[in-house]
Amino acid sequence: MFKNFTKLERSWIYYDIGNSAFTMMVSTIIPIWFNTLANNAGISDADYLAYWSYATSAATICVAILGPIIGTISDNKGFKKPMFVTVLFIGVIGCALLGMPVNWMLYLITYVVAKVCYSSSLVLYDSMLTDVTEPERMDIVSSQGYAWGYIGSCIPFLAALVLYYLGTINVINAQLSITLDFLIIALWWLGVTVPLLKNYKQKYYIESTAGKIRESFRRLGTTLSHIYKEEKKVFWFLLGFFFYIDGVYTIIDEAVAIGTSLGLGQMGLLVILLLTQVVAFAFATLFGKLTEKYSSVTLITVCIGGYAFVAIYALFMHTLWQFGIMAFIVGMFQGAIQALSRSYYAQIIPAETSGEYFGLYDICGKGAAFMGTTLVGVTVQLTSNVNLAVATLAVLFIFGYFFLKKSAAL
Repeated sequence: MFKNFTKLERSWIYYDIGNSAFTMMVSTIIPIWFNTLANNAGISDADYLAYWSYATSAATICVAILGPIIGTISDNKGFKKPMFVTVLFIGVIGCALLGMPVNWMLYLITYVVAKVCYSSSLVLYDSMLTDVTEPERMDIVSSQGYAWGYIGSCIPFLAALVLYYLGTINVINAQLSITLDFLIIALWWLGVTVPLLKNYKQKYYIESTAGKIRESFRRLGTTLSHIYKEEKKVFWFLLGFFFYIDGVYTIIDEAVAIGTSLGLGQMGLLVILLLTQVVAFAFATLFGKLTEKYSSVTLITVCIGGYAFVAIYALFMHTLWQFGIMAFIVGMFQGAIQALSRSYYAQIIPAETSGEYFGLYDICGKGAAFMGTTLVGVTVQLTSNVNLAVATLAVLFIFGYFFLKKSAAL
C-alpha cells in the first residue's frame, strides 16, 4: 500500500497509525469511562464536562511549556531518538494504566501524564519529517501519515469497541473489558512504532561540544526573538495556527464528552466516531492529492471554513443523527488541516533546527488547546448550554483565518 514511499517514509507513517489509536481512545472511550467514575462520585453532567475540559487544558498547558524545551534539546546530535523513546514508553505505560480501576481524580491525573507524553512524542515525531523525506514530498508524506493513521486506528479501536459492548451487556466483566481495551491500545501503539525505532536516524542536527542543555535554552531564546523580528511569515502562521488548530483539537477531544452531556447514546456515539475515521482517511488522501493543483494555504483555508461551519451548526444539534452529520463534516477536514499545516510549516523553517521550531509549533498547536477546552468548560458552567459552548469556538476559526492570510501575503 506504500509502494511509492521509501522504507524510512513508511516507517515514519506507521507511527501515525500507532499513536492515532490513543487519540481515538481520548476522544471516545476515555471520556465515557471518566463519566462513569464521575457519576459514581455524584458529579453532575455539567461539572463532568467542565472537569474533563480543565484536565485537557492542564495537559496542553504542560505541553506548551515542555514542547519547545524538548524540541530544542532534541536538535543536538544524537538526542532526538533517545528522547522520543523515553516519552513514548511513559505514554504507553500511562495508556495501559488508564484501564485500571481508580477514583475520578487519580484517573484525570493519569490521563494528563499520558497525554503530555503522547503530545511530547509528536513534537519529536513531527520534527523527524525533515529527516525522513525531501521538501517536495512533505505534503504527500504528511497527508498519508494522517490518512493511514485514521484508518489504521480503526483496527485496535474496533476490537476495543467490541470488548466495551460485551462489558455493557454483562457478557464479560465491565471493568475487565475496560482494562483489556487500554492494554490493546497500548500494545498497538508500541508495536506499530517498532519500524521507526529501528530505521530512523537523525540527519539534520546542531553540533555542540559542551553545555548542550544550557546552549539549547540560549538558542531557543535567540530563535524566538528572530522569528518575531525577522521571520514574519513563520510568526504570523504560528499565530494563525494557534487559534484555528485550538478549535480543531477541542472538537476532536471533546466530541464524545459533548454528545454524552447532550444525553446521546454512548454506543451510537462510538460507532459514529469509528465511521468518521474512514471519512477522515478518504478526505486526508484527497486533500494530499489536491496539493498538486492548489497551494497548502488555500486548502487550509477551506478546512478552517468547514470547521467554522461545524461550530455554528452545533447550536442546532440535539439528536444522534444530527451529531452524525457534524462528525461527518469534521471527518472531511480533520486529517487535511493537520497534515497540511504540518507539511507547510516544515517547508518554511530551517531543517537543521526542525526540533526547536516544531517545539514552538506544538506550543501553538497542542499546547494552545487550553483556550477552546477552557472556553467550553466555563461557558457550559455559566449557561448550562452545551450547544452554545461549542458554538463559541467559531471565534477561534475567525482569528485563525485572519492571521493565516496575513502570513500567506508575505
